[in-house]
Amino acid sequence: MIIELNKRQQRILEIVKDKGPITGEQIAEKLSLTRATLRPDLAILTMAGFLDARPRVGYFYTGKTGAQLLTEKIGKLTVKNYQSIPVVVNESASVYDAICTMFLEDVGTLFVVNRTSHLVGILSRKDLLRASMGKQDLESMPVNIIMTRMPNITTCEPTDLLLDVAQILITKQIDGLPVVNFKETDGETKMEVVGRVTKTSITKAFVDIANNKIV
Repeated sequence: MIIELNKRQQRILEIVKDKGPITGEQIAEKLSLTRATLRPDLAILTMAGFLDARPRVGYFYTGKTGAQLLTEKIGKLTVKNYQSIPVVVNESASVYDAICTMFLEDVGTLFVVNRTSHLVGILSRKDLLRASMGKQDLESMPVNIIMTRMPNITTCEPTDLLLDVAQILITKQIDGLPVVNFKETDGETKMEVVGRVTKTSITKAFVDIANNKIV
């Protein structure tokens, strides 16, 4: 969200652009206002990134537009700040159990793990719907028959940028990704599922930016 400045805040920016570095007292004097009256406006402009402040020196104009500040905020967000608890099923679970889990947990994707809790597959709504349309016995059919396996699984890590993950979700037209930590076990690279990031996660990040919860 690009912050809309009121007339006084716009005037403060003009003064700092023209006279900066300039102290809060000097800005107040130019506007014929008290320093206390200006304090909230200066705090907003500084927190939003339009101004920078240095002790005993004063306020500087950063030269950044609202759009640039928004882009900077988005570019700093990482997966670990917005990942949620993953919903997993064991590879030996039945398709029927997986359908019940997806319904009860109200998610669009299930992550399939093996006995050592490492990621081995993914189940989407489409996978389960496709299986339920046949005449198979869903209670006896294991999910590992219908799940998507490597190398067709896209994952992300906690340190990945949320913006990059959002681009993956759009490009691949999927609802979410498993968040994994890579571990070397017996000469093999294993993936431990530690979270999930979804379109809802991305939406929450934008809402937090709009509500100025991210500096």
